[in-house]
Order: sequence, then C-alpha cells, then structure tokens
Amino acid sequence: MAGLAESEPSAPQPASGYRPGYEIAAERILEYIVGQELRPGARLPTETALAEIIGMSRTIVREAVKILSALGRLSVQRGRGIYVARPQEVPWAPSLSEFLPTDPDQVDEIFEFRRFVELSTTDLASRRATPAQVRAIREAADRTLELAEGDLAAFNEADSIFHRAIGEASANMFMVGCLDAVQRLQLQISVIGLASTAGGSITAAAQQHVAIAAAIAAGDTALAVRLMAAHIDITAQQFKGAILGRVFSSASEPAEH
Repeated sequence: MAGLAESEPSAPQPASGYRPGYEIAAERILEYIVGQELRPGARLPTETALAEIIGMSRTIVREAVKILSALGRLSVQRGRGIYVARPQEVPWAPSLSEFLPTDPDQVDEIFEFRRFVELSTTDLASRRATPAQVRAIREAADRTLELAEGDLAAFNEADSIFHRAIGEASANMFMVGCLDAVQRLQLQISVIGLASTAGGSITAAAQQHVAIAAAIAAGDTALAVRLMAAHIDITAQQFKGAILGRVFSSASEPAEH
C-alpha cells in the first residue's frame, strides 16, 4: 500500500468521473487496515504516516479519518491516536442480551433463525466448497461420530466445528457471522436450559452430519439442504422437549437456596 500515487485510482469511476479526495482516502485507509490485518482496537499510524502510506495529503487524510470515525470504523482518541473501532452492536444485539435459554418460545425462535441460516450456508457450500473445504467438512462430520459415545462437551465442540466448516465453505462472511451468533445462543441452551445434558440422541445427530457431508461432497444441493433441514428440525424438537421436561420437573420441586 505504501507509495500509492495521489493520482486518480484505477478503479472504474462513476458517470460524473469525480470522487472527492476524502472518499478515495477513506477507501485506501480501509484497504490498509484489511491488508495489514489490523483487528478492532489496533492502533493505526499517525495522520502524517497514513498520508505517506496511501499517497495523499495530510489534510485529505484528516477529513477521511473524520468520516470513518463518524461511520464507526475508526476511533479517534485525543492525545492517544487513531484506532480501529470495535464493531458496534448488531441490530439484534438487544434480543441476544434478553435471550432466555429456558423459554421454549425463544428456543423455537432461535432454531427458526438457525434453520434459515444453515439451509442457506448448506446450499452455498454445496456449490462453492473447494476440495480442501469438502475434506474439512467430512473430517468434522466423522469426528462427531467418533465422539458420539464419549464426552458431551467434546461432541458439542466437534459439532460446532462441523457446522462452522459448512459456513466457511459458503464463502459468505456475513452468513458465518450469523452462524457464530446462533451457535453461541445454542450453547447457552445446552449449558443452562439442559444443564449440559444431551437434548436427544447425539449418535443420530452425528450420523446426520455424515450424510450431510456426503451430499455436499457430491455437490447434491437439493439433498444436502433437505438433510440439513431435517437435522435442524429434529434437533429443535429434541431441545424443546428436553426444555419442557426440565421446566415441568423443576416446577414440582422446591428451589435450592
């Protein structure tokens, strides 16, 4: 990125042929952040150094920093410097903070959302997965089958790896972000709502994983999506049934103090 000229960028221009300098500078600063793999909270070079890096004037860089700060991409801390801003809360953050993992209705909503996300990632993965990604999905599925008769915590971790491998193969980072959020909430259901007990047969779940992986490997989109839908629906039914069973059971017992 260093040494970029202050001339017009080579990318196609709008019909007017004009882009404000601060807009170009903002684009280059974001490209620099991504290229340098700077994570949220990382400190950026000074405005003077940034101007040299992206090949534009310090005045224009200052305007770009103001714009990026207003957009929530940068955090300017007086006397300390410029930092990569931490992502603002996603639109559904209030819902996540109010989630009750023992509420059957909310559990229903989570699985409804999970179904939507995972059917989409499975569809895309069956079309886009590279050979290495297909191998990772199949290995993750086989691993869940190996752990099905063992430690539940280890199985749950392998289960997350399997579903994330499909998400990664979808080649859509926004889908992966949604999937991560759903998995975090499902973990709350497992730990709090089910007290770390299985919601159903984990052997059956692992066998479903293997079948889904095989369909993705074969590029059979319709079958892969159908199998994933059945997998999510069965899991949802098992989790809700287990939650209701615990709720009714605890209602008849005195609470511990």
